[in-house]
Formats: sequence, structure tokens, C-alpha cells
Amino acid sequence: MAAQLDSFEQYRYLLFSIAYRMVGSAMDAEDLVQDAYLRWQSAATEEIDNPKAFLTTVVTRLAIDHYRSARVQREQYVGSWLPEPILTDVNKRVIHDGDPVALADTVSMAFLVLLETLSPAQRAVFLLRDVFDFPYRDIAAIVDQSEPSCRQMASRARAHIRAGRPRFEVARDEHEALTRRFLQSCATGDLDALMAMLAPEVTSWADGGGVVSAIRQPMLGAGRVARLFVQLWRQATPAMRWRILQVNNQPGFAIYDGDTIITVVALDVVDGLIAGIRAVVNPTKLRHLNRTIGAGQ
Repeated sequence: MAAQLDSFEQYRYLLFSIAYRMVGSAMDAEDLVQDAYLRWQSAATEEIDNPKAFLTTVVTRLAIDHYRSARVQREQYVGSWLPEPILTDVNKRVIHDGDPVALADTVSMAFLVLLETLSPAQRAVFLLRDVFDFPYRDIAAIVDQSEPSCRQMASRARAHIRAGRPRFEVARDEHEALTRRFLQSCATGDLDALMAMLAPEVTSWADGGGVVSAIRQPMLGAGRVARLFVQLWRQATPAMRWRILQVNNQPGFAIYDGDTIITVVALDVVDGLIAGIRAVVNPTKLRHLNRTIGAGQ
């Protein structure tokens, strides 16, 4: 049993990375990894020549099935849908084991939203090939398609993603300073300062999921977005505080009400300006963060 667990553990981060990019939910990704482990436990492991191939096949197929179901549900989703945020670097440590910088742009919220436009099979093939560098023969076996079909799916998905893929800067020190100025300007109500750091066509999305109050349509334009955030800050209570964090390998911050995270925001930064603001306020999507990082961190 111990040897079986050790063998599984060396692939846990890979399995989580695939599942999270497939379904856009940290909690669901963890559940899928746990399901893969249960199947690994019940399998005759002495007959499995390649544990990595077995486990990636199981978790990818589980994720494809889950994503098919989730797409139907998201058609009725209230307001803007955003992925569950993950905090990729908290107090110099990583929430989920692995390099927090590797493949940084493939966990950005903008990238995960773009993946939603692909079919489940396309998404799996594209991720396995272009993100995780699996050979086509292995991908074909994982998704139960022919190799030529997988090449075609990857090509079409690649062209689609390339056309809409965001390109954000990753200079973390500069982004932290920009995030801090953004928060301070919101807190002081300095509209001019806010306008100076927002791109003219900045867009703001809020995901409340119909559970809590949130603007249901994206808001476009520096003036409107600046006024929105100043107004939101005026509604803050004395128990609320903010903390700068790396959200999906992007600059961002969390807002606490007492010891509970109530909002997580990721900032898209292009050419030194904030081009996108993605706020997750749906408490269901923040549950894993409150559970994982704890109130005192």
C-alpha cells in the first residue's frame, strides 16, 4: 500500500494540473485526482507497466466527462463565469506542489476562460499536447481517438487559442507595486490616479454566480470601471481588509471580511496598464481558499 501511494504521489501535481486546466475548478480538480487515486488503488498495479500513462488517462477521461456536464450547467450560469481562483504563491510557498512559475500563462483566468470555447475532447488534446507536451500517440490512447484525428483537433484548437490568447507581462515586482497603487487609489477615492493606471478599454468582470450581489454584465471603459471600484470601496466595513497575492500566476488581491476571504481579484496587465479585472465573489468558488490558506495568512 505504501509503495502504491508513493508511486501515485509523484504524479499528483501533474494530475491536478491537468484536471484544473480541464475543468476550471480547484475543488473539482482535487475530487478528480482523488477519484483517480481510488481507481489506482483498486487496479492490479503489478500489471500496469506505465503508472503515469494509466493515471493521466484516468484523470483526463474523468475530466472530459465532468467538463461535458459542467458546460451544460454553465449555459444557465447567472452573470459572468470565471474559474475558481488558485493562489499560486502565498508567503513564498506554493499551495499545490510544483513550480509556481512554470506554465504561468496557462493558468491565467483569461486563458482558462478562452479554453471554455473548445469542445471537451479539443480541450484535452490541446492541453496534453501544447501545455504538457505529450506525444500524439499517447494522447490518442488517452482520449480514445486516432492519432490523425488528435493532430487535427490540436491544430484547430491551437489556431483558435492563438487568435484570442492573452499575453500578459510577468514582472512580479512591478505588478505588485501597480496592484498596491490600485488598491490605495480605490481606498482614497482618487479617480484621476485610477484612470492613469487603467487601459482605456479596460474590462471588469464579476462572478457572483447569482449567490451574492455582483454586476452581471462586463463593464467596459476606464471611467466606468474606476467609478465602480471607488463606489465599491466606499461600501467597505471596518472588518474588511485587503491583501496582495498572486492569483493564477497574475497580480491580484484578496479581500477579507474578518477572517474570511470574500473576494479574489486577478489583474490582466498589458504594457504597464491594467487591461482586465476579474473578480470572483461567489462564496462557493472561494471555499477551497478559505480552507487551504487559513485565516491568519
